[in-house]
Amino acid sequence: MARNTHVAADHNAPPVTRILGRYVATHPSRGWSDAVDHEAHRTFMNWLGCAVGAAQHESAVAALAAVAELQPAAQATVLGRAQQVDMASAALVNGITSHTFDFDDTHLKTIIHPAGPVASAVLALAEHTGASGRAVIDALVLGIDVACRVGNAMYPDHYDRGWHITGSTGMLGAAAACARLMGLDEDKTVMALGIAASQPVGLREQFGTMTKPFHPGGAARAGLMSALMARHGYTASAKALEAPRGFMQVISAKSDWNEITDELGTRFEISFNTYKPFACGIVIHPSIDACVQLREQGVTPENVERIELIVHPLVLELTGKKEPTDGLLAKFSVYHGCAAGLIFGRAAEEEFSDHIVTRDDVVALRRKVVATADGGVDEAAALVKAVLKDGREINVRVDHAIGSLQRPMTDANLDAKFHALADPILGEARVRELIGACWRLGDAADVRTLTALARP
Repeated sequence: MARNTHVAADHNAPPVTRILGRYVATHPSRGWSDAVDHEAHRTFMNWLGCAVGAAQHESAVAALAAVAELQPAAQATVLGRAQQVDMASAALVNGITSHTFDFDDTHLKTIIHPAGPVASAVLALAEHTGASGRAVIDALVLGIDVACRVGNAMYPDHYDRGWHITGSTGMLGAAAACARLMGLDEDKTVMALGIAASQPVGLREQFGTMTKPFHPGGAARAGLMSALMARHGYTASAKALEAPRGFMQVISAKSDWNEITDELGTRFEISFNTYKPFACGIVIHPSIDACVQLREQGVTPENVERIELIVHPLVLELTGKKEPTDGLLAKFSVYHGCAAGLIFGRAAEEEFSDHIVTRDDVVALRRKVVATADGGVDEAAALVKAVLKDGREINVRVDHAIGSLQRPMTDANLDAKFHALADPILGEARVRELIGACWRLGDAADVRTLTALARP
């Protein structure tokens, strides 16, 4: 018996799977402005630093132990470690480590962290094949464009349903980027997207656990495998994205097709990428920024009676954990973020370590933070008031946090962030070489000169 599911499907959607396949396969190399190309290098470097920085994290150790059970061939580097594994496993593990610290890039319109899935897949494939740095940058720009354009078309409905949009669009970006790197034609690129469309990964229920960073890693591996399968003739629906029972209409009630097709090839979503100064969920950043400013105005943990926050409801939905017990949970606690900002004047990975999260003075200040949700406050903003023990009140309003498009991190900021993440893993001198290789990636004849520097 047929079921009536009462789904109002769009049977007249444009052929966006083919449109994107043609775009990825045929867009000219470096067919964008110097500013876009520079942003691609910034994106790659920020991603690489995050991946190296988390190379010794327990999640990387566990993932590598599982990979070793498969006895993979040594094809590609696990960034920040001596091991080389098969390229699919390298894509998985590097995707995990790049997101473990929640310190990676963010496409603010969709809250997608695009480099994790895309760069992890592309670099693993490029190292195995000896591809040029220019080919990697081209693939990165186009893969991120695919993931973020599909994300634009579904956000916020898709995200509100509980999907972790980084993973659930990332496999499309990874597939597109790998198809481009392998030089697949339009038809096979369409197949790669079609295969990937059956592999969305990631639920928001997993936030605060090791499985959250698995999402970009899983998406990277799925996208790479999709492109490899398509290259060898594996087939899929050529309408996998837009069909009434295809990817987009199944997992989102919103399918704004124009977000995919408008200005395709002239507007590049990587231009809207941002980079985090704080190692936690992006919605906490305005509150941390405000607390850092309070500290600069003389507010101390000793003289504060309480910290009052007014934030968008999404902030408390995503980061309302009042009593985090470890670093991963603290990344989803606006209360901890505010305490870190006021005590340390920063909120890098060290401030989200287990021993800081459970320190007595941090816990005590965290309990003085009172947060109120207000739908009239923008997601990117925060109103913060310090009520002092002497009765004074100091107010700070942040409309756009440091690291946003309006207040971007500079190249020098990114260099410093990379050093802080990678120096303990690789050593300062080696990291200085690696940073230089990142900035010059577009001119590199073979990416293996860069990946060699990323191994201890």
